[in-house]
Amino acid sequence: MNTLARKATMEHTPAVAEPCAGLRSQVRQFAAEWRDAGRYTPRSDSWLRSFDLEFSKQLAARGLIAMTYPKEFGGAGRTHVERLAVTEELLRAGAPVAAHWIGDRQIGPAILRHGTRELQEEIVPRIASGDAVFCLGMSEPEAGSDLASVRTSAQTADGGWLVNGHKIWTTQAHRSTHAYLLARTASGERKHDGLTEFILDMDSEGVTVTPIVDLAGEHHFNEVRFENVFVPARRVLGEPGRGWRQVIEQLSFERGGAERALSSYPVLVELIAETARQRDDQELHAVLGGLIARLAVLRRLCFEVARAMDEGQAPVQQAAALKYLGNAFEHDVIEALRRTDLCQDPAFDSVFGQALLASPAFGLRGGAAEVLLSLIARQEART
Repeated sequence: MNTLARKATMEHTPAVAEPCAGLRSQVRQFAAEWRDAGRYTPRSDSWLRSFDLEFSKQLAARGLIAMTYPKEFGGAGRTHVERLAVTEELLRAGAPVAAHWIGDRQIGPAILRHGTRELQEEIVPRIASGDAVFCLGMSEPEAGSDLASVRTSAQTADGGWLVNGHKIWTTQAHRSTHAYLLARTASGERKHDGLTEFILDMDSEGVTVTPIVDLAGEHHFNEVRFENVFVPARRVLGEPGRGWRQVIEQLSFERGGAERALSSYPVLVELIAETARQRDDQELHAVLGGLIARLAVLRRLCFEVARAMDEGQAPVQQAAALKYLGNAFEHDVIEALRRTDLCQDPAFDSVFGQALLASPAFGLRGGAAEVLLSLIARQEART
């Protein structure tokens, strides 16, 4: 293995790797066993597109889901830095982690921060065991990155709320047991007022899921409609009408993870191999060297976000910066491989083809560039 390839395997970043060597080895061995047995094929964007509930449950049995959750709720009581090591290795392996990713990454932490004891006891252990599969009921046809413009409404009813509305681009909704839902429960002077977060059962009467098939013929996106869907009062997350601050906090969990830099990691592996074959192509070597240097910086940002979470913070601006820079990196990795002979006629199911077809969403999910830059700019203005 040449020097660049060795660095890109991500085994030599002391701030992250050395304290977590045992965890990394455990994840690599488990993923390799499943891969070598033919139980999955590594792919880009695996955290959204590669779904295997049994894989997730096996991770849970090994204490590799809900790692940062308290032990009383089925978690492992470990640090976010340790969780980062595990998620990096799963993404490097292109493993089928979509079944647990959203629930583990952000819904569990949100419930632990803002949910009642009853809600925590009901939902969090099911996330920790892999039994609860979550989708995100955020984006709507006219409210994507501008989540404060959501029109889905919830009105009070006897014992709870009645939800009516329409969500779109809802990943894995057709396989989910639960949805996190952002809905408008009141109007205020600002559009950010009057928003409430709910935890909803996807098998509730009045929930309709319609598939959205992408350019490659894959189905992971969906439209979800709610028609007089009853949500019990105990399923409100936080205080009714004051959900916007919680949404922003939750997005720091969504935006600040390793998936914002490693969705196209299998492409980087192919680029490394191709560069090794083209020993005389100095331009390609320079491009790869630049990408690996950027990856080292992005990993450091991931580490800083994880450390801030361990200190009890919600690093909104840092997570926004990571997502913005990570999106650009992922696109540039794909573009670098595109320029090689390896991709003259890419198949849809090739590593390159999968990543290329997924890439338009990199800059949209979790917030468009304009939204991220505004968050970063506000932080700069305060400092």
